[in-house]
Amino acid sequence: MTKIAFLFPGQGAQAVGMGKDLYETSPAAKAIYDRADAALGFRISSVCFEGPQEKLNLTNMSQPAILATSIASLEAMRERGEPDEGSVAACAGLSLGEYSALVYAGALKFEDAVRLVQKRGTYMQEACDARPGGMLSLLGADMAVATVLCEKAGSAGEIGIANVNCPGQIVVSGENAAIDEAEKLAKELGIKRAVRLKVAGAFHSRLMVSAGEKLANVIKDVNVSAPRAAVVSNVTARPHGAPESIRGLLVRQVSESVRWEESMRWMIGQGVEKFYEFAPSKVLTGLMNRIDPAKEVAAL
Repeated sequence: MTKIAFLFPGQGAQAVGMGKDLYETSPAAKAIYDRADAALGFRISSVCFEGPQEKLNLTNMSQPAILATSIASLEAMRERGEPDEGSVAACAGLSLGEYSALVYAGALKFEDAVRLVQKRGTYMQEACDARPGGMLSLLGADMAVATVLCEKAGSAGEIGIANVNCPGQIVVSGENAAIDEAEKLAKELGIKRAVRLKVAGAFHSRLMVSAGEKLANVIKDVNVSAPRAAVVSNVTARPHGAPESIRGLLVRQVSESVRWEESMRWMIGQGVEKFYEFAPSKVLTGLMNRIDPAKEVAAL
């Protein structure tokens, strides 16, 4: 039996119109959007289907929107009876997507998760407003070079490694002055290309510590269960454990690095041969093609 893994995308995967076809053709997917609308007290489904893009891009909108669309995609797949979930060896999600993975694994109830990520998005936006920053994708960089870059650019402000996505793609995050300095230094350090990301602020950096503290105050009251399937943590690149540990790692995840490549290599080491990415993007499919081109990936 071929071992499979489920992957769930993070913020940045959103696009106006996402999920509308699912809503119109799959009763199971429609039920997910209806439940999200009821849980939030407003029609996040309309934001997904109609936008406008500026509203969908808001951190406190895009996060519940992507989670709802990912789970709607999952339920539509289940409705079709594919693939065989008995073959699922593990699951993971990039940043926000980790909540979708925890919903799939039964650790979080869907309604709790959609409300939680809406608050998470609000707290992250508040942190962005309090300490403006940005993110810079380094193409052709390895950890050693990225570390040196952060050390040098750190003279201008707070900066650190936010994501280790795949070979040759590392993202740094920090205060605007430090990101400006990193962009200038990238070429002289031999980095092929440095690309500014269109994000609200310095996600997965110490600038988000205040957001994590606020999240801790609400997540302590959310019911968390032991996952029924292995959910790989962004922070540790290893499966989550007890409910209290899950809460702590979700809080840390806001301001710590996403170890995505390492997470995927752990899955591969467990014998996973095929990966399924649940809408609304193919970002994780692209990363897996860089991590191990021999593995089969399907974007649903």
